[in-house]
Amino acid sequence: AAAKRQRAAAAGGRPRKRPKGEPGAPAAAAGAAPGAGGAAPEEYRIPAPVSQGKWKNKERVLIFSSRGINFRTRHLMQDLRTLMPHSKADTKMDRKDKLFVINEVCEMKNCNKCIFFEAKKKQDLYMWLSNAPQGPSAKFLVQNSEFKSFGLFVFFSVHFCLNTKMFLIIVVHTLAELKMTGNCLRGSRPLLSFDPTFDKEPHYALLKELFIQIFSTPQYHPKSQPFVDHVFTFTITDKRIWFRNYQIIEEDASLVEIGPRFVLNLIKIFQGSFGGPTLYENPYYQSPNMHRRLIRLSVAAKFREKQQVKEAQKMKKKETKMLVKDDFTETVFETPAEEKPVEIQLVKPEPKATVKDKRKPRKTQRKKQKKLFRNQA
Repeated sequence: AAAKRQRAAAAGGRPRKRPKGEPGAPAAAAGAAPGAGGAAPEEYRIPAPVSQGKWKNKERVLIFSSRGINFRTRHLMQDLRTLMPHSKADTKMDRKDKLFVINEVCEMKNCNKCIFFEAKKKQDLYMWLSNAPQGPSAKFLVQNSEFKSFGLFVFFSVHFCLNTKMFLIIVVHTLAELKMTGNCLRGSRPLLSFDPTFDKEPHYALLKELFIQIFSTPQYHPKSQPFVDHVFTFTITDKRIWFRNYQIIEEDASLVEIGPRFVLNLIKIFQGSFGGPTLYENPYYQSPNMHRRLIRLSVAAKFREKQQVKEAQKMKKKETKMLVKDDFTETVFETPAEEKPVEIQLVKPEPKATVKDKRKPRKTQRKKQKKLFRNQA
């Protein structure tokens, strides 16, 4: 056997095979292929994919609503699901069910955060943000009115102006007025920008942490894209939280609004999830029922004032006027007018000459002819 191996090596046969575990086998085979005189050409190799890391922060947000919401609320809910790749959807909850049932729904859906839209009277919309099932949770009144749609996205677009008085003025902008040209990649991760007021008061600090855990997309999420091209801003103005979504333009780092936009008016913060002891209650909050009641009272007061003015005018007309006695000094400087002689006509005046209308007989003839034609027809 040893003699056969020596003969094969002397004859220039194929080289001996390397073991499978021995390194350098592919390189040696590639180097042996070309001739002895030329150097081995460099091969083009595709680089290995960069490691995407491990998905550790497994936050899942359940976004759904109760029955009785309008189309604007439905579009807002769909927008949030589109912008948050770590969200999950569920069917509408019945009005008769209690709110603590949502904790069981979150457990069934394997979600630890929840955004729940609660509709009342088909005109009032409330938003619940909760950390299920331990808590805390916050209840907001959503003050918004219209939506905007373009492309594949449907965005919520309304601008609210709050008067310093007790009345709320809603300014609705149409699609032609807003002209939102911003856009972002679907599934990209957003930056979160908060007002400095969030760090000054404890209840705002709690809400800031709740917003961070709900609206921030976890890193290395399977449905997310490794890009940061838009920013969520939370601004506090007039004791309300204003939400805006902007696109980040790479060329000059400017911001262009995308949508949706809405205003959150804080009502209460609870220790538990959808209930429990109250941690904070907004003293500046005014319920929509009270707001509508004040509007009705103001309209009734104006109507009452008008009626009182009308009654006062009628009373003035009915009052008897005081008779003023004649003053004899008023006629001192009056001069009597000259009396004209009375003329009596003894002869009857001549009658005025009447001019006959030449067109009248022709008109009568035409009318007769028309009647004849009608009867014949």
